[in-house]
Amino acid sequence: MKNRLLWIVGFFLFSALWIWSTLAIRFSGLPGENLPIVISIIYAAGILLALIFSPNRQKTAYGILILFAFVILAWSQKKPSHDRDWVESVSKLPKVTIEGNLAHIHNIRDFDYRSEKDFSIRYYDKTFDLNQIKSVDYALSYWDGNEAIAHSILSFGFSDGEYLAVSVETRLENNEPQSGLRGLFKQYELIYVLGDERDLLRLRTNFRKEEVFLYPTTVEKEKVRKLFQVIIERVNNISSKPEFYNTLTQSCLSSLISDFKKVLAPKSFFDVRRIQNGYSDAMLFENGWIGSKLNFKDTKRVHHINQYVFDNINSENYSVKIRPQIN
Repeated sequence: MKNRLLWIVGFFLFSALWIWSTLAIRFSGLPGENLPIVISIIYAAGILLALIFSPNRQKTAYGILILFAFVILAWSQKKPSHDRDWVESVSKLPKVTIEGNLAHIHNIRDFDYRSEKDFSIRYYDKTFDLNQIKSVDYALSYWDGNEAIAHSILSFGFSDGEYLAVSVETRLENNEPQSGLRGLFKQYELIYVLGDERDLLRLRTNFRKEEVFLYPTTVEKEKVRKLFQVIIERVNNISSKPEFYNTLTQSCLSSLISDFKKVLAPKSFFDVRRIQNGYSDAMLFENGWIGSKLNFKDTKRVHHINQYVFDNINSENYSVKIRPQIN
């Protein structure tokens, strides 16, 4: 029984390495569109045929494990970079300078959209008083009828009525395809976009026609400030040392969860909704982190912000318009 169990575990580990290494070669960055596909097919088929027809499968298996190790070693040498031909929306990295209670933020994105593809590129610098941070809101943006998957955004509120949104995104290159599978294999760099709500949220509500929900959280003011400082530190770390995006471990929500953990202890060890982040609002609601006296269904209805700005693409007072419940 023990030997059988070990054989089953070994089989699944071997299969997992075979599949992973094949995909790693497929997305290895080899030149040309067809070459990595051809090599990965030859690699996968060669291993399978060797196992089937080899007269000594044990020695063949050891040889294949050495081959796996070689792929893993080569994979570990692939490093992220800031020096690529980036799409305009992620071309500039934000950076923050701290002086006492003042945070001088450089390259805050504030694009002026006429349509999703037609916009004027605008960035500005602004100094925020950390003593004036009062709240953090949580946004989810759904596209193409998705329910399980959405894009997560944080927005920090200040006493003077200003908001600064934080969006963790793939730093795409020009003409680079985007997919969740590619995002598992070091295809994209990571960027924390710091932007105005009339850019990061209005782009989604009024031009991409995504379904956007914006929830106030119950995080205490002191911890909101700590969270903001954690994110600032992460922004500066990425500015000085690039990181890879990963669909599971370094995505829009998982990256923010890592930041949250440094300030707030998670109330559950694991929840699949951390991956299926389209349901993360329900997770936060159940844990008491969304501020509402309504049930979840009504809370979601009230905080569906498209209804407040759908017929008005004017960016003036956008942050006020999407929060009628607190005005």
